[in-house]
Amino acid sequence: MASPGASSLPSTRSTRRRTPAAVSNSGVLPPDLLFDVLLRIQAKELCRLRAVCRSWRSLSSDRLFIKAHAARHRSPLLLAKFRDDDAHVHVVDLSGDTFKRIAGASGDHQLLCTRLDLACLGTRSNSCRVLNPATGAVCALPKYPALGDPSRPELYKPGTFYAFGQVPSTGEYKVLRMFNRSENRSFGGEQLFDVFTINSGASNARWRVLSRDYFVEAESAVVVDGAVYFLMNGRHYPNAISSGIPPDYIASLDIRTEQWRRDLQGPISGNLDMEHADDRKEYRHLWHQLSLGELEGSLVLANHRSCQFILDIWFLTDFHSGLWVKKYSIKTESIVQSLSDDYRVKPLLVLDDGRLLIFLPLTGQLLICDPEANTYTSLEMRQLDSIAVYAGSLLSLQTGWHAVELMSVPPIRNHHRAL
Repeated sequence: MASPGASSLPSTRSTRRRTPAAVSNSGVLPPDLLFDVLLRIQAKELCRLRAVCRSWRSLSSDRLFIKAHAARHRSPLLLAKFRDDDAHVHVVDLSGDTFKRIAGASGDHQLLCTRLDLACLGTRSNSCRVLNPATGAVCALPKYPALGDPSRPELYKPGTFYAFGQVPSTGEYKVLRMFNRSENRSFGGEQLFDVFTINSGASNARWRVLSRDYFVEAESAVVVDGAVYFLMNGRHYPNAISSGIPPDYIASLDIRTEQWRRDLQGPISGNLDMEHADDRKEYRHLWHQLSLGELEGSLVLANHRSCQFILDIWFLTDFHSGLWVKKYSIKTESIVQSLSDDYRVKPLLVLDDGRLLIFLPLTGQLLICDPEANTYTSLEMRQLDSIAVYAGSLLSLQTGWHAVELMSVPPIRNHHRAL
């Protein structure tokens, strides 16, 4: 009899038919039955069982089996860079167990908070690397901007930030670089960006320039369904009320077309009355307590109302109409003492049981929050420098298989001459 849930995996039968001939001779179980049995086993145990015999190892290493297994088992894996290890990225689970340690980082590289099967690390000093956790390959991107002009030293000062995403329709991976510096005012008041396609071939391996009139907060960037979203830059608009730009105003860029989309009005500031002192105070506090994230495939806006010890999480349910729904309002008094003056939190995941995985960037803590009970559990994990959600599978980590090969970028000087 077919295993429970097998009907939800339409590729299962075709996967079995296309299993390599080497795995058809199980010696004990018919291939179809062996496939279904191994498909039920958690990835951590299956990695150990590979040593039983050659046919089990061959089947569990097959690309189509790995895809079917990943669709059935969704236990979250994380990419972690710890503060006591600045040279490696670790693949870990929620128990803190490390499954793989990958070289390719350095002290000032930070993991971008993504949800992909590749990782991206960037520094404020104009250095960016894309890392493949499955193969260990590292692609170092060229430093010269698309505006590459050695006579403009302000382009090479510290102050670069990055976003990393995938185009859903083509599978291309793209890096967006942002120049978050006050010197950008000399460029007609525009904020400068450029974009790089990772797997486009060496002939197109160069940065392409973008710009924007209003300054966004580069550190707030999050990629959801092929678009990069940003909050506004509060430091660039010090007079928050008179600037006319609310703190929950959100910019977005389509990474496929590399075009800016229309801006979004957030759900919070429009409900505040600037004639009232308490609302004006709340308005100013918003610049320091908002963060963006992705939960369940949606853009979310987290507002940690520190004075009330409440974390509100708003979901964008319709981009075109700008419709937001507040799905969570969670008490935070038990953790606020850990946050000092920075009250922003980063929601990472909604777990299968409805609990939330939350990252506190200031303290490097990872928490599991029960929104119904308003309780928090700190995970037993070393202090984090930065973190991402790994969308690949544990089996692909063990086999070193990945659908995308990171290209070899030509020498940086060649990029500069081509501009």
